[in-house]
Parts: sequence; C-alpha cells; structure tokens
Amino acid sequence: MKLSLVVPVYNEEENLPALYAEVVAGLGVLDWELILVDDGSRDGSWPLLAALAESDSRVRAIRLRRNFGQTAAMAAGFDAARGDVVVPLDADLQNDPADIPRLLEKLAEGYDVVSGWRKERKDKLLLRRLPSLIANGLISRMTGVHLHDYGCTLKAYRRDVLQQVNLYGELHRFVPALASMVGARVTELPVHHRPRLAGVSKYGIDRTLRVILDLITVKFLLKYATRPMQLFGKWGAVAFIGGAICGATTLYMKLFEGLAMNRNPLLILTAFLLFSGVNFLALGLLGELVTRTYHEVQNKPIYTIRESRNLD
Repeated sequence: MKLSLVVPVYNEEENLPALYAEVVAGLGVLDWELILVDDGSRDGSWPLLAALAESDSRVRAIRLRRNFGQTAAMAAGFDAARGDVVVPLDADLQNDPADIPRLLEKLAEGYDVVSGWRKERKDKLLLRRLPSLIANGLISRMTGVHLHDYGCTLKAYRRDVLQQVNLYGELHRFVPALASMVGARVTELPVHHRPRLAGVSKYGIDRTLRVILDLITVKFLLKYATRPMQLFGKWGAVAFIGGAICGATTLYMKLFEGLAMNRNPLLILTAFLLFSGVNFLALGLLGELVTRTYHEVQNKPIYTIRESRNLD
C-alpha cells in the first residue's frame, strides 16, 4: 500500500526541515511520497521545497501561482497523489507524523476515512478551542457525521473515495461529510497535538463565520443537491401561507374595523420582507449549485501550477 502525504505550505520556512525529518523518522519502512504544495508563500519556503525534492525522489513539490487558499492547495496535492491512501497534514508541526501508522491501522479495519481528533489541544481556549467546539457540534448535528474535530487536518482517506469528492471554496474541512455522500465509512482516532513553535498561525476568529456559511452549503449539498424542489417547495408553502394569513388579516381589518387596505403597512412590509428573504436564500443556494456544476461538469481546476519537482 503506497501512502501519499499532502502538506499545504504557506510561509512555513522555519518548520519545513523539521517536518521532513519527522516524516522520514515517523513513517519508517512504509512506501510513501511527500507532496508539498506551496500556496503562494512570500518567504523562503519554495527554495527549501525545491531543494528537498532534488535531494529525495520521494518528495514532490508543487508551487501555485498565488495564494489560492488551503482548500485549493489540498486539491492540488490530492490530484497529484499516487498512493492508495492519502493523508493531509499541516506544515506547522502541530500534527505528529508518528500518528500516521495508527491512522492506517484503523483504516485497515474497513473504514474509508479516519479523522484525527486533537483530544488535548494546545491552542488558546477562547480564540481557538471554544469556537472549534461550537463549530464541531454544529457541523456534526447538521451533516449527521459526528466527529469531535472537523478542523484537524491530519486524516487518512482511501484515494478512491477522494476521487469522488470535488473541493472548491473552503470545503476542505468538510471532506468526511462529503465523503459520506458517496457511502464512505467514517470514524475518528485521537491524535497528538503540539503547540506551534515557529512561524505565525494563519487562523483567526473570523474563520468561525466562514465555517458557518460553508456549513449551510454542505447541508444543502448533503440533503437537497439532487432534490432542491423539496427545499424551495417548503419555503414556497411557508411564503404562501404567510401571505394568505396577512391578506386575511388585512381583509378582516377592512371589513370589520374600517381600515383601508392602502393605509395598512402590515401587508406590504410583511410580504416585502418574506419574499425578499426567500429570494435571497434561493439565489444563494442556486448559486452554489451553479458553482458545483461549473467545476464538476467542465472539470475546471481551482488552482494553477507555476512549477513543480518530481511531479511526473
């Protein structure tokens, strides 16, 4: 079984030598390749990646033309992977490569996805751990795939499952839920988590809002991607009933209270807000469907490669 490690890299110059050394030490005699994707770094990350690829044929380096984001960097690595199992991990050394054999053992039990669970996180409580706890609870509840730690990059995927999952936007954290759409068996395993010792974290509290917005997309894709009328039909029924009630109330006020319909703002305001909300929501979800069709039917990539090493 060949193993492909995929590592998105963005301004991680100080951590790369140690990352490579830990991968070599942690994977032992396993048949592996290390795919390092430079996502538009502005420091000296790319020269280091190129040097590693030159010195070790198991290292394959990809340099994107600009910073496309973590999802696109992961997608580039997934597309380049040649292994039967694909394992993404962070470049900041907070994931421990020594945990990878344990993930593979769990995968061998018949699972298609094994998600890492940072049971004892070394991040700050208010800025990272508490928002993550809330987000993981929401994601698990809305997707039906219950995991403690969707945000942990360290996961093991069977490659044939990943080939059926198309990534765009910032959906990389939802891959286990998306994999469940194609019937993948998903589980999780506690892994080590270490504090960042070098470099600067790329995550902030603003990601919580983005997670919530992406979660709406994933929920829609999981439940209504092939039957959108069941969603829009329900909203249409609610809107119709609400309009009927408002109309009946306005008519009652005219007939029994003598209030003219053109002097009653209730009907106009209610109808305007209700139908505006329905229209905006419908447009947003239809836009997601258009985006998904654009990438999947036309097979449009969400990244472009500037140069590479050992990619062929």
